[in-house]
Amino acid sequence: MTPEEKKAAKEKAKEKAAAKAAAAAAAEEKGAAKKKATANGVKGSADENVVEEDPGREAREYVNPTPKGELKSMDAPMQRAYQPHEVEASWNDWWEASGYYKGNSSPDDKRPKFSICLPPPNVTGSLHIGHALTVAVQDLLSRWHRMRGFNVLWIPGTDHAGIATQVVVEKKLAKEHKLSRHDIGREEFLKKVFEYKDQFHARITTQLRRLGCSLDWSREVFTMDEMRAASVNAAFVRFYEDKLIYRDVRLTNWCCALRSGISDIEVDYIDIETRTRIAVPGHPKDKTYVFGVIWSFAYKLEGSSDEEIVVATTRPETMLGDVAVAVHPDDPRYKHLHGRHFVHPFVEGRKLKLITDATLVDMNFGTGAVKITPAHDPNDFAAGRRHGLPEITVFTEEGKMADNCGQFSGMMRFEARVEVVTALKKLGLYRGEAENRMRLGRCSRTNDVIEPMLKPQWWVDCSRMAKRAADAVRHGELKIIPEEHNKTWFRWLDNIRDWCVSRQLWWGHRIPAYYVKVRGESVGEVVAASREAAMDKAVSHFSASEAEIELTQDEDVLDTWFSSGLFPFSPLGWPDESNPDYMAWHPTTLLETGLDILFFWVARMVMCSLQLTDKLPFKEVYLHAMVRDKYGQKMSKSKGNVIDPLEVINGVSLKDLLAKLESGNLDPKELNKAIEMNKADYKSGIPACGSDALRFGLLSFCGQGRDVNLDINRVVAYRNFCNKLWNATRFAMLYFESSGPSASTESQAAQCSFRPSAIPVAMSLVGDGGPHVDLPMLADAWILSRLSVAICELHTKLSGYDIANASQIVYDFWYKELCDVYLEAIKPVMQLDVSSVANSATKHMTQTVLYTCLHYGLRLLHPFMPFVTEELYQRLALLVGEARTTIMLAPYPEPGAVDAWRNAKAEEAMDVVMRVAGSIRTLRSTYLKGSLEKHAPVVYVLCRSPAVAAILSSQKDTVCALARSSKAPPPAALHLVAEGCMPPKGCAAEVLDGSLEVHVLLKGVVDFSKEVARLQKEATQITGRLEKLKAKMSKPDYAARCPQATQDEEQGKVVAMEAELAALEGAMLQFKDA
Repeated sequence: MTPEEKKAAKEKAKEKAAAKAAAAAAAEEKGAAKKKATANGVKGSADENVVEEDPGREAREYVNPTPKGELKSMDAPMQRAYQPHEVEASWNDWWEASGYYKGNSSPDDKRPKFSICLPPPNVTGSLHIGHALTVAVQDLLSRWHRMRGFNVLWIPGTDHAGIATQVVVEKKLAKEHKLSRHDIGREEFLKKVFEYKDQFHARITTQLRRLGCSLDWSREVFTMDEMRAASVNAAFVRFYEDKLIYRDVRLTNWCCALRSGISDIEVDYIDIETRTRIAVPGHPKDKTYVFGVIWSFAYKLEGSSDEEIVVATTRPETMLGDVAVAVHPDDPRYKHLHGRHFVHPFVEGRKLKLITDATLVDMNFGTGAVKITPAHDPNDFAAGRRHGLPEITVFTEEGKMADNCGQFSGMMRFEARVEVVTALKKLGLYRGEAENRMRLGRCSRTNDVIEPMLKPQWWVDCSRMAKRAADAVRHGELKIIPEEHNKTWFRWLDNIRDWCVSRQLWWGHRIPAYYVKVRGESVGEVVAASREAAMDKAVSHFSASEAEIELTQDEDVLDTWFSSGLFPFSPLGWPDESNPDYMAWHPTTLLETGLDILFFWVARMVMCSLQLTDKLPFKEVYLHAMVRDKYGQKMSKSKGNVIDPLEVINGVSLKDLLAKLESGNLDPKELNKAIEMNKADYKSGIPACGSDALRFGLLSFCGQGRDVNLDINRVVAYRNFCNKLWNATRFAMLYFESSGPSASTESQAAQCSFRPSAIPVAMSLVGDGGPHVDLPMLADAWILSRLSVAICELHTKLSGYDIANASQIVYDFWYKELCDVYLEAIKPVMQLDVSSVANSATKHMTQTVLYTCLHYGLRLLHPFMPFVTEELYQRLALLVGEARTTIMLAPYPEPGAVDAWRNAKAEEAMDVVMRVAGSIRTLRSTYLKGSLEKHAPVVYVLCRSPAVAAILSSQKDTVCALARSSKAPPPAALHLVAEGCMPPKGCAAEVLDGSLEVHVLLKGVVDFSKEVARLQKEATQITGRLEKLKAKMSKPDYAARCPQATQDEEQGKVVAMEAELAALEGAMLQFKDA
């Protein structure tokens, strides 16, 4: 296999293992849930697939005994089982109250700095799993740097989300009170929005705290608070004075549902390949309208009943705004019509001049004639401006036909489309229709069809700022991770268009522009940060007294992304550049966010910061994976597939999930889909997983810049990891010669006699001369070496923002190496009689290594899982008589400090031990089942290598300890068979390599004749499946019909089944010869 194929196979194996673990975890949770429901007398509902239970009850009813903000009491013994709601209680309040989250802006603080700004979540509702991924990554990086001695600032904030919040509150107002915002007026409506904002702001901050986010809450901001309002006004004024902001009547992306313009990147485009019927907001809900069709009709020449010109359009309703017909100046068909006029059939008195335009018209397309609607089409608008044509708007702001539309006035625009075509047919002007591929723009907020509309709007000239932002990446001043997104960055910024920043909304920052009347006559505008400053400018500019001047502030508000684009420097005090926070922290270190807002937010932050502060806002941009649901759909409130992180942390019943859906504003069709999806996916609700499990699950899936289809049920597997961590630490505490984990309390710590000491490091006077650790026990040397490797690899992965692989490294160390191997391998040492000095020293050294692994391992894991690691770290400190201190500020293990622990020979030797022990377990699980599971067999190891034989001879106890399981005892005996000798007949065997074989004696224990029959039956079944698959693959059209991925998968199945048959044949031969 090539290195690439090996990597792909390894990734596939990881995915398969994760899926298997998730399935097992889900089955375990389901079984436990059923058992618990039965114990509580809970019966199934009418739907047999739904189990009525309440996974969130325990967390909801738990009463935390520790007063808020105080250090958690540890008088109670350690619980036997991991309970996330108990373990995670109190810690965040204590961390926050202790000031551990605060960054220091003092110039006297010489620590290296790490700073990051939380992408401010919208106050439209609660956080979802996508937000949880963002904050999990950012908290991981913040805690990691804090433990490494950095001065860390993580800035919290929320966004007023102009369009989104106004839409939600308007829907709520209509649903609950049957009122619109216009019914109650601007002032009263804004009060309603602030009430809504306060409600959901509190929920958002609660969610962030429950997730353990180490945000500096003393610096929390809201994009419409007083300081941010000052920043926004200052930025607008500066842009205006720099001639980068201007007001112009231009075509705008108009959303009729919002009655507001939106920017280009707030428009979603769908490709329509053929005639398609689509429902449109604001129109009758039971109707759909045709798109993907081009209609042709004729305009009659003025003064002639016979001569006409045929034009075509995908939007017949816009013909009511036609003012001209354009042809190519060189088209011979229309030379005689140059300068003539055509008659509009529906608008009395309107004449359409025939103009020539080589830029707009392709004489070889269609009839070579193009209708011109300057007020409702970008190309027509440009042509109209070239030819000085009138610009006639035919739609109202809410999407009705305007008063100038004659018989169609007052109709909704797509109702008018139908009626216009019908009227053209009646007049004999209809010339046919055909399917037409098209791209349809829809509002990303309301799904309304975007209408190009002429509106006076405020625009930002982005050309110079965009060039600086693009050049910053080209010249390496700003780094985007992963680099593959550089091309997208350049493509967007190099082709940027002016940014429309005005919105016809009520919720948002009012534009600081004031229209001036002097003695009742409009004379222009002034832009200023306040009304007082505007008056001063007007007095000066227009040479009038205050008494003669009337100021009217612009009614529009600014695009939400305008205020967000001032992050992170506006939260640091800009425009006051003498602010200590601004001086200490601008620019910040990193921006971490999802790819979906690379242009909405990231590019605008860079442009605004370079223009307003002459500095980049941050040095690196890390784009994490986008979280989708298990079916690959984007998580969206409008789809009902959004999961609240607290529902995963605390657990939630299916009943409550469905109630939440039904109380929302979902479209009825989407509501029904969401209900069925929740019933299928969460039959027993969502079990309580805790914050640590949720965080770790999200981080484990966090590849750079890729989409993640997240099945919430897979997070349950990481709840089981927390349980494994908890139980393993409890068990390890038994090895410290105390009364066990109960001693990890403040009142009982003195019962533990073990006190940690340094691991001695030796210096060789020959060889490489490097420092090293010389330990008598192989398992001790091996685990320290593996810990050193994990520390080194973690540093590399975290430094490169390879979060998913960093998670896997720390998971593997804890689960696969420390828990599954080391704790089992040292059992013989822990059972030594310590009456002898030698045994006592050996045991103490192993205890020291175990303590080191726990201490270092908890610190390694803390940025990923802050709560359980703090709990266990402090209990471990109490157990060995140390003072309680927070793990948050404990030093993070660094590679250089543990290089002496690396031991390649110990790892090679332990690999031999684990392979042999694993083979014994495999053979036992294959042949010793049921009542035979507890049989302790005799094992023979045929070893043809003296070096390997020496390892196994010295590690028999370790092999036997690792060969046992929770139900199967260690082997009765382990014998090494020298080369040239053979183990007795009647053994099941596995060949590990050319020099190593493992034989487990089964004679007298297993009925070989029955075993051969069983194996023969299994071989027959596999042979049948193999022949069927080979027959399928041998068909002539197989290669053409099956995708390459399917062919590769099925070829792999063939290889696996052939290997399985060979193994079964070998096993049958062994038993036949016995």
